[in-house]
Amino acid sequence: MRIIRNIGALCLILLTFQSWGQHTKYTRIFHEYYDEKPIHFGFLFGFASSNYFMQADKTILGTIDSVRSPRNFGFQIGGLVNYAFDKHWELKSGINIALYEREIQFKSEANNPLWRESTWLEVPVLLKLRSLRRKNHRMYVMGGFKLGVEANVKKKSTALSANTADLSLEYGFGLEQYFQFFKFTPEIRFSHGLLNLYVPPSVSGPYSKLNGIRSHTVSLVINFE
Repeated sequence: MRIIRNIGALCLILLTFQSWGQHTKYTRIFHEYYDEKPIHFGFLFGFASSNYFMQADKTILGTIDSVRSPRNFGFQIGGLVNYAFDKHWELKSGINIALYEREIQFKSEANNPLWRESTWLEVPVLLKLRSLRRKNHRMYVMGGFKLGVEANVKKKSTALSANTADLSLEYGFGLEQYFQFFKFTPEIRFSHGLLNLYVPPSVSGPYSKLNGIRSHTVSLVINFE
């Protein structure tokens, strides 16, 4: 009986070591010394949802629901450069080309909305706070500003008047994932325009009753380094 108990105990110990070994598999660390270089270059592309935040006198428009700006699809592509101060703090910048279509709809002009489809050159300057690296990944948050200059506008009779330069507050979060040949970094960004882009039209109409419009964008950005 004692021999049987000893054999059972030995089997239990072997099963325990086997189970422990299955949960401690070797993980290959890619680009282990990547952060020793302070400057890194890459490229990005992204998908955006963009619209306007509007300011108006409710007594003029009747109710706030008299005017709205639905979200429309946008696209971003560009290059990036990162400068690491240390293992936690990093400065992120670059030059992007973005395509946005923003629209304003009035109840009184339901079949004739105003819209602006344009190409923007954007320069974000963002400060990143990164967590400690865990094997091949780590999280981060970021915040800063983005300067935008409108380079081209698609002209149509329904195009709305707006300024061609913008400064935005931008912030977000992301994940750095290291692979064998590159670093893959998806992130979510929120952008709030700080400048009033409103330009009064030359003719009277619903748009002339507004007194301010500001850009607003939510983006899914994919970075490769």
